[in-house]
Amino acid sequence: METLVAGSRGSKLALRQAEWVKERLETDGHRVEIIVIQTSGDRRPQASLIQPGSKGLFVKEIEEALARGAIDLAVHSLKDLPVDQPPGLCLAAIPPREDARDVLVSRDHQPLDKLVAGARLSTSSLRRQAQLRCLRPDLQIVPVRGNVDTRIKKMRQGECDGLVLAAAGLRRLALDSLVTQYFRISEICPAVGQGALAIEIRQGDDRVRRAVQPLNDFQTHTAVDAERIVLRQLGGGCQTPIAVHAEVADKLLSMSGVVARPDGGEIIRATAQGTIEDIDGVTAQLASELIEQGARAILQSMSDGGV
Repeated sequence: METLVAGSRGSKLALRQAEWVKERLETDGHRVEIIVIQTSGDRRPQASLIQPGSKGLFVKEIEEALARGAIDLAVHSLKDLPVDQPPGLCLAAIPPREDARDVLVSRDHQPLDKLVAGARLSTSSLRRQAQLRCLRPDLQIVPVRGNVDTRIKKMRQGECDGLVLAAAGLRRLALDSLVTQYFRISEICPAVGQGALAIEIRQGDDRVRRAVQPLNDFQTHTAVDAERIVLRQLGGGCQTPIAVHAEVADKLLSMSGVVARPDGGEIIRATAQGTIEDIDGVTAQLASELIEQGARAILQSMSDGGV
């Protein structure tokens, strides 16, 4: 039996996710080895995550290893992946999604509306910053980089009053007991692909495709495909506050989208719904409604260097 070699980042969360994939593949009778690959984002912990080109910071080296055959499959957090993949690679499986919501972890266990005026919250995401400032214009947003454990430690040391994180990461690390508040989708719309894992392989590698296919969840795959389509239609990336979330239930596709200025001074929201057979129509409707409300002007001002 040939060993399947999986590539992953070396953070505790990334390895937990890769181990989850490994366990399920081994349950199906495959032999799996995990190789840790250091990415640009890992080597440059102070690098900005909101500058043009930053979207691939945590996947580039892993995809290069996959393309040259050093690994057979890559395990990513889907929200780290650019909407357009390198030639020769494809997403072969998207497992069932974990909780896609954002959460607040506050030092004094106070929810957002109970935090003191001018409280310091940490997030490197423009998407979260904009929506937080819409909810609480008085907040101070402070940068705290590092993995989840590092950021929690820095919060406890007083570098900030709270963190806004993805619920999925905390749940996978068994740290969800720290959550102070779960944000509703209508309060803070999640990032495209948030809470989902992506298993990437080389196109035409039927052996690996057959091995990972049982891990694919149709509803999750459909939902994140729809989210990525809208992001592509809007032409956004890490440096623009765009949020898109989709859910699939009983063959019905329901979507929410947000485009905002980083300072929270203007925020545009829209929803769309339809059947999964009409994914192109539903995604086009959501994108067009956001654009009609002024999303294009916001995105253009961002690309020109304004806010």
